[in-house]
Amino acid sequence: MTPWEAVAIFAAGTAAGGINAVVGSGSLITFPTLVALGYPPVLANVSNNIGLVPGAVASCWGYRRELAGQSGRLVRLGAGSLLGAIAGGLLLLSLPESAFKMIVPVLIVVALVLVVVQPRLNAWVRKRRTSEAGHGGPLLWVLVCLAGVYGGYFGAAQGILLISLLGIFLPDDMQTLNGIKNALSGIVNATAAVLFILIAEVDWAVVGLIALGAVLGGYTGASVGRRLPPWALRGVIVCVGLVAIVKLVTG
Repeated sequence: MTPWEAVAIFAAGTAAGGINAVVGSGSLITFPTLVALGYPPVLANVSNNIGLVPGAVASCWGYRRELAGQSGRLVRLGAGSLLGAIAGGLLLLSLPESAFKMIVPVLIVVALVLVVVQPRLNAWVRKRRTSEAGHGGPLLWVLVCLAGVYGGYFGAAQGILLISLLGIFLPDDMQTLNGIKNALSGIVNATAAVLFILIAEVDWAVVGLIALGAVLGGYTGASVGRRLPPWALRGVIVCVGLVAIVKLVTG
């Protein structure tokens, strides 16, 4: 790893931590960066996932006020996230790398579409928020579990999936839902990270650089990220995601 590559990975981790705290698609910054630098896709995904865990913790700390009193929901929905993350992580490690190279470009396209349509998705979510169920019912639990499978396998834009699901099934304000989203995403990342550490190849230099950047970005993301024009943030994510697709398809 050259000094410039180290700087690029650290910068990507910082951006991803901030984006995850506000939007939830930070892996569309770090994963393409690692792939562009020549890291094998599965190794890049595993190392990226582990590196982003400290940033998720920092994001949850930043939303600690919104998370106050949410322990019941977090335990119930977090169990679904944990089980889904285990299933997704095992899929990643059991399927051949050739399958990952074929599947991930499709997942990135889905993630980019979610990033682009997020404003309309949020507006639709606000209109649909009529449920008074404290935990959203069994259907929300199943859907959160499936989002955990997605997050354990790849994870980019799982935050957007979660905030949409929570907004449909729970009547709380968006800031509270964003705090819950950060906690559930953190559970998925942490669960998959433990699995990867135990049985997968990990590049710890990459993990360390992303972790340092993600903590910085995750802690400051709520304040700094909200000052950026939303269209600019989405534009950066889409451009980097397209680079990743080209690299995976042609690499």
